Amino acid sequence: MTSIRKLLATNIKLFRNESGLTQAKLAELAGTATHYIAMIEGGKNFPSPEMIERIAGVFGKDAPELFTITPIQQNWQEVLLLDIEKLIQTRLLELKTNNILKKAEITE
Repeated sequence: MTSIRKLLATNIKLFRNESGLTQAKLAELAGTATHYIAMIEGGKNFPSPEMIERIAGVFGKDAPELFTITPIQQNWQEVLLLDIEKLIQTRLLELKTNNILKKAEITE
């Protein structure tokens, strides 16, 4: 999947979820089929310029906004690394606590 196709798919899904819309409701409001919206969000289809404008209109946005990179998308690597670091710290603390408990059991 090309990066532009992936960006569009991600943003449509993001805007749809933020709007509280299902794929079926987005399709209805944009005048297309639910299956077509699913194919766009899955990156399998790329909509026509007219369809891009209709979808953007449903969200109250201009068509180019469907191709913008959000701060969340821009910093996804940083966010992911912070999550991994937190998981490692939690696991190390668990291991340390378990090891201390095991040592205490051995000395009793």
